[in-house]
Amino acid sequence: MAHTITLIPGDGIGPEVAQATQRVLEAAGVKIEWDIQNAGAAVAEARGTTLPTEVLDSIKRNKVALKGPIGTPIGKGFKSVNVSLRQALDLYANVRPIRSLPGLEPRFEGTDIVIVRENTEDLYAGLELMIMPGIAQSIKLITEVACTRICEYAFDYAERMGRKRVTVVHKANIMKLSDGLLLESFRKVALKHPKIEPAEIIVDACAMQMVKSANRLDVLVTENLYGDILSDLGAGLVGGLGIVPGANIGKEAAVFEAVHGSAPDIAGKGIANPTALIQSAVMMLFHIGEHLAAEKIEKALIRHFQESPIRTGDLGGTATTVQFTDALCEAIART
Repeated sequence: MAHTITLIPGDGIGPEVAQATQRVLEAAGVKIEWDIQNAGAAVAEARGTTLPTEVLDSIKRNKVALKGPIGTPIGKGFKSVNVSLRQALDLYANVRPIRSLPGLEPRFEGTDIVIVRENTEDLYAGLELMIMPGIAQSIKLITEVACTRICEYAFDYAERMGRKRVTVVHKANIMKLSDGLLLESFRKVALKHPKIEPAEIIVDACAMQMVKSANRLDVLVTENLYGDILSDLGAGLVGGLGIVPGANIGKEAAVFEAVHGSAPDIAGKGIANPTALIQSAVMMLFHIGEHLAAEKIEKALIRHFQESPIRTGDLGGTATTVQFTDALCEAIART
């Protein structure tokens, strides 16, 4: 069965890591017809927008997209493509697995947690105003509907993936109404999932716990701002944004993405690390039901980092993007 999937190569190193990921998926035997769409900083210069309508139409039609890193022109009034996609498609759940890979000398060996972040509101709703000269205000928007569905997603994810615990991250000791609403919603949802252990932690204590014993937290569910910060903290624990995957999930569509930047300083040099987008593509394969191919790539990736010195410069090696991809495709063939 061939899948039709939207591919947004992105800016900077995006096309290079996207091409590498396409090769890996092909090596795993997955049949995909790519609906290639362009968005981002480069498109803005020619089209006057970072997100042309046909990109959204493609994702709505295909239901699934794989997206490389995308830049936003600075100081020109353009809205982030990532934010626009999440809002336009109601991609309410940001899912970020944080897992250490062998042979990369992460801060902590064996880290394996998942951060589920509410994607549509909180301070990122962009509700700001100047009360008077010199005094700005940002409104923290929290709704029961959004709190409930992100908690339900986290518990459903934990059950589906064989996880043991869901931990809600909050600051309800200070923000008793807004974060209190998340906490209240979490407790109600937890009652419907008796097989999963619920836990609660204040966000600053969570940051400390992540660098002491992250796995005790298992699946984290949290608001937009806390989740954004903790996701990057988690990436730092396992080797950086260059290896961490990400997904934005909604009821009608899902976008799987590399969470690192477009790295324009190395674009076109052939030295970019495609691991993050490859791991995001693995998440995508699980999402569309291609479990065998997803597991094959996962095993090959682990085997490669365990046994092979072939890795890109950001991971301490000297390999080009093509050389790394060649080696990974060979590992897939042996798996």
